[in-house]
Amino acid sequence: MSATTQMVAVFVLYMLALVGLGLYQGRKARTDEDFAIGGRKVPGFIAAMSERATGESAWCLLAFPGIAYATGASSIWVAVGLVLGYFIAWIFIALRLRDEAERCEAVSLIDWIAKRHGALGKAIRLLGSLLVAFFFFFYVGAQFIGGGKTFNSVFGIDPNLGIILTALIIIPYSTYGGFQSVVYTDTMQALLMVTALGLAPLVGLFYIARTPGLFANSVVEALTKAGPSYASITGGLTGFAAAMLIISNFSWFFGCLGGQPQLSARFMSIKDRREAVIGRNAALIWILIAYAGAILIGWLGIAIFGPQGLADAEQVMPSVMMKLFPPALAALFIVAAVAAMLSTADSLLILSSTEVTEDIIKPFIFKGHLPPEKGLKIARAINIVLAAVALGAVFMLPTKFIYSIVQFVWSGLGNPLSVIVILTLFWKRFNSKGALATMVLGMLFTIVWTVMGMDKVFPGAALSFFFSLAVAIIVTLATKPDAPGLTC
Repeated sequence: MSATTQMVAVFVLYMLALVGLGLYQGRKARTDEDFAIGGRKVPGFIAAMSERATGESAWCLLAFPGIAYATGASSIWVAVGLVLGYFIAWIFIALRLRDEAERCEAVSLIDWIAKRHGALGKAIRLLGSLLVAFFFFFYVGAQFIGGGKTFNSVFGIDPNLGIILTALIIIPYSTYGGFQSVVYTDTMQALLMVTALGLAPLVGLFYIARTPGLFANSVVEALTKAGPSYASITGGLTGFAAAMLIISNFSWFFGCLGGQPQLSARFMSIKDRREAVIGRNAALIWILIAYAGAILIGWLGIAIFGPQGLADAEQVMPSVMMKLFPPALAALFIVAAVAAMLSTADSLLILSSTEVTEDIIKPFIFKGHLPPEKGLKIARAINIVLAAVALGAVFMLPTKFIYSIVQFVWSGLGNPLSVIVILTLFWKRFNSKGALATMVLGMLFTIVWTVMGMDKVFPGAALSFFFSLAVAIIVTLATKPDAPGLTC
């Protein structure tokens, strides 16, 4: 059997298993709450693996190794920011948010924020849902682009056709079963992803040490030979420029602090506090293995191909896998990249359809009186529409660089929502006016900063968090507290 045939066979069998598992689990979805957060009955380990698969997407298996390949040692600040952020989220935020969501009977992050800030709950609900849907078009688009790049790298398929194939795989099972389908397919994908990220660097280090004719025979030698900018954790920069690079790379930290609606939904879905502790421990172990592996894969790419050996840095992961492993095993691990994209895209679609159904259609069209079974049908229909819009938006994006697209979403949506989540959980004085102002101005700041090209002057991803925090504090202190009884 030829190498290509083996790889195609592995891809097809995996995708059939994935869709089959999703459709099987999806039979359990009977109501809109089942569709949105699995009826709040998800085991801790399953929720943790789903949160990790959803959080890492094309980002951890294509974009982050690509940055490590393109920039060298300075990419370590990205990993430091993300690992620290996720640790804080799981240790200090996840349990509180899970209990809060249950107490308030909230089925999404925006639903919870609106119920906690009831004085302006309707405005927060409407605006928050629209913001989630808007930014998630870009985020889903990044996953579709990642699928296109992977199919192109492995099979030589035109990237645009690969984008369409990725969408056609995701839509059926995410539409049918919603959250109930997704968390179990996510678990399968998270385990495959962490296996690939953990095993590949070990094999890769042995491979480069024993293979003559490569650019370098160790990671340290590769970074040194690639040049001063690759070998330095400041990218060869000094002074203010070095500080800006570190801040820019570390700034991913701020979006991890509870402000990603698709990840917070996993916290909210966990069955009970005991299960939440199990999930927390599993997630933290996964994070350490995955990020160490991802950065090493990028650096192994330098050793194998040289710093200029790949036309697209974000294809370093599949390129390294095909060098290290036999075709069938390489295909299985490359499927991990596709798995990451599917996990995030399906979760984003379900979250978006949930927000639109629960926070716009249900309260504003049905006046809160929407039978669960009918709500489920509407959520499924909206899921299909949003997927189609996201697919169309992919072909109009100004960039096909996954790293930039995801960073834009984290800055405009994740950072303001992180501020709102933290202050709602830990500051009793924080009020609805501060929450609404943070949503509006935080989003507008990111859009204006990005469009004006100000990222070249100062990293907008970091600045958007502190701008949102300042808005939240100033508006809250400048206005009266919300009246008692207007919060859940």
